[in-house]
Amino acid sequence: MPLNIIGINNIAPAIMQYGTEAQKGALLPRMLRADDIWCQGMSEPEAGSDLASLRTRADRDGDDFVVSGQKIWTSLGHRADWCQLFVRTDPDAPKHKGISCFIVDMSAPGIEARPLVTLDGAADFAEVFFNHVRVPADALLGPLNKGWQVATTTLSFERAGAARLYAEMQLRLSDLVDDLAGNDCALDDPSTLRRLGELDVRIKNLEVLCQRSISAGMHGDDAFATASLAKSVWGEIGKDLAALAFDTLDPGAADGRWDEFRLTSHALTIAGGTTQINKNITAQRVLGLPRS
Repeated sequence: MPLNIIGINNIAPAIMQYGTEAQKGALLPRMLRADDIWCQGMSEPEAGSDLASLRTRADRDGDDFVVSGQKIWTSLGHRADWCQLFVRTDPDAPKHKGISCFIVDMSAPGIEARPLVTLDGAADFAEVFFNHVRVPADALLGPLNKGWQVATTTLSFERAGAARLYAEMQLRLSDLVDDLAGNDCALDDPSTLRRLGELDVRIKNLEVLCQRSISAGMHGDDAFATASLAKSVWGEIGKDLAALAFDTLDPGAADGRWDEFRLTSHALTIAGGTTQINKNITAQRVLGLPRS
């Protein structure tokens, strides 16, 4: 996958839909060439899955907005050149309203990005602090106080991207079978064979869910809901596949690839929208259940 996957998969469609012609012309070609790396300023210490509870503020001051607050778990935040930043511009409005989206230069004075080291030793995330950062008013993406619409557009493309990840699970399962084949007795164990077979069936089911999501997007239907369901299934499959590798292979097998995936797999049900949130979306928008 490209390093700039967040920009290309998630943010570019939002700029294409909501951006001005000047924003599109200046930002999209550079994004496609990976001249600029992008991040999303969404989650906060008190607003993770509940994005609408964000507290980072932007107050109008002449031709600028002044931004103060903190974001966390910002993928590539310490490497990014630009940030699609969601802030509260009307603190008196209901929480899903009064949010705006800005395109922020990460080199602006007052921004500090601190890398976060995760369980597997990687530093792909950052916490980002905004200390009275001046952002020009023409950096607004979409209408003022209508940032929730921009956020849902961005998330719908993020989850549609996750929906394609069934191919990743197919490859991981194939790799696991190949690695198990080097173990004289692993593939003779009925319990192991049953778990492999169950994973294979579940991945085929995931492929169908992904195809439904892609089809919905092509025909103007609700791709967001089916992509959310596919993302939940993908995360659970990844965790179970990693657990099977952990149970059947020696530590350090395949140059430690499966040890690393065992640690990484715990994040699969969180990244790109937690399973709990995605289940709520599935319940309401696929099954038609009431909110309460």
